[in-house]
Amino acid sequence: MDELVEHFTLLPHEMELISNKTGPTRLGFAVLLKVFQHEARFPIYKHEVPSAIVQYIAKQMKIEPSLYSQYNWSGRTIKYHRAQIRDFFGFREATVQDAKSIGNWLERHAMDEDHAFDHLEEHAYVQFREHKIEPPSPKRVKRIIRSALYSYEDKFFQTVYHKIPPSSIANLDALLEHIIVNEEQDDAGELAEDKLMTFRELKADPGRVGLESVLQELHKLRTIRHLDLPQNLFKGISQKILLKYRQRVATEELREIRRHPASIRYTLLSIFFWYRGREITDSLIDLLIQIIHRIGVKAERKIDREILKDIKRVTGKSALLYDIADAALEHPDGKIKDVLYPVVKEQTLKNLVQEYKHTGTGYQKKVHTMFRSSYSSHYRRMVPEILHLLEFHSNNEVHRPVMDALSLIQTYAETGQHYVVLSEQTPIEGVIRPKWRDLMIEQDKHGYFCTNPRKGGIRIFLG
Repeated sequence: MDELVEHFTLLPHEMELISNKTGPTRLGFAVLLKVFQHEARFPIYKHEVPSAIVQYIAKQMKIEPSLYSQYNWSGRTIKYHRAQIRDFFGFREATVQDAKSIGNWLERHAMDEDHAFDHLEEHAYVQFREHKIEPPSPKRVKRIIRSALYSYEDKFFQTVYHKIPPSSIANLDALLEHIIVNEEQDDAGELAEDKLMTFRELKADPGRVGLESVLQELHKLRTIRHLDLPQNLFKGISQKILLKYRQRVATEELREIRRHPASIRYTLLSIFFWYRGREITDSLIDLLIQIIHRIGVKAERKIDREILKDIKRVTGKSALLYDIADAALEHPDGKIKDVLYPVVKEQTLKNLVQEYKHTGTGYQKKVHTMFRSSYSSHYRRMVPEILHLLEFHSNNEVHRPVMDALSLIQTYAETGQHYVVLSEQTPIEGVIRPKWRDLMIEQDKHGYFCTNPRKGGIRIFLG
């Protein structure tokens, strides 16, 4: 009701405009007047106007709302009424030049951020309103938008195409040719030598969490990096626009893409591979996090199973501790066997000691050992590839130790060396949590530094 009052209340000067009209003509004119004032366009159909609006306007004029159905929606009368209303609000009808101007404005100002048709349509109607132009029919407005979008895309494809280096175009051609050969051999059941990935594989999401999925994603990323596309090729272009064209490529067959003109073909492929490179990078990080979590969970479960076989849990530890302390205080000079064993059984003490050995620091050490064994024997080979393909950056000095640690690991990644000698330059603070340091940092009984970390001294586990 508040919206009706705000937008569809007839003001005195508007009542004066309709004072010389009667019956259906009076109500029909009033409805056209207020709808145009609100939307800056006339309704296309009579019943496009909600009945609540008709009833509210009719009530103000003290006439029956049913008269609206008798208003003639075609002929000279309604044309004259529309002309009167346009003059009243200072509007004019759209010309061919107006349509071109609105299309040019959309191309220059509205299409760099979003190509959603509803948004572009909204922008178009706003422009018509701001210039006090009655918009043409909805079909004509849609044609204006499609024409502007086509013009924008043509210029966009040409601009990007001329930014792509010839070497990258040659790499794209070579990749497409190799992919098509491999797909034909796959369809024929043959195995290709030096097999590159198929286009379907490059478009596919990662498989189940595991080393093979990581290696597959790394293979995809290597293939894309080999194209050597400039990193700033799409600088300043909205991610929404890039995503639109990336999805377009994802739904087309490779042979269809190759039929496009060069400017469209190479621009679409560049967008797809540029965007996929970032998606695959995100996938690699997600896989890495999930793998680390999985290794940890599996290590804990395995150690838990082993512990349950070895120990019998002791209940009521607080009461036992009280009884032991009380007995010791009453007989400070007595023998343990004579003083304590009557209070608590020897086997209970053995179970208590065994349980403690398998919890706390001891438990964490066992889990870490299992974690390290699983990582070193199976997952470690993915690390050199990840460090080689991904670049790590941070402008935050708080994370500088982590960046230094990554640099250190990268230095030794190809050597197969699991330990490095600990020195003052080795990043520890902000990298290894205090509770893990006894597990990560090893030291012989003399505490000597050494040049060969395999012969003792203080050393830190790299992985």
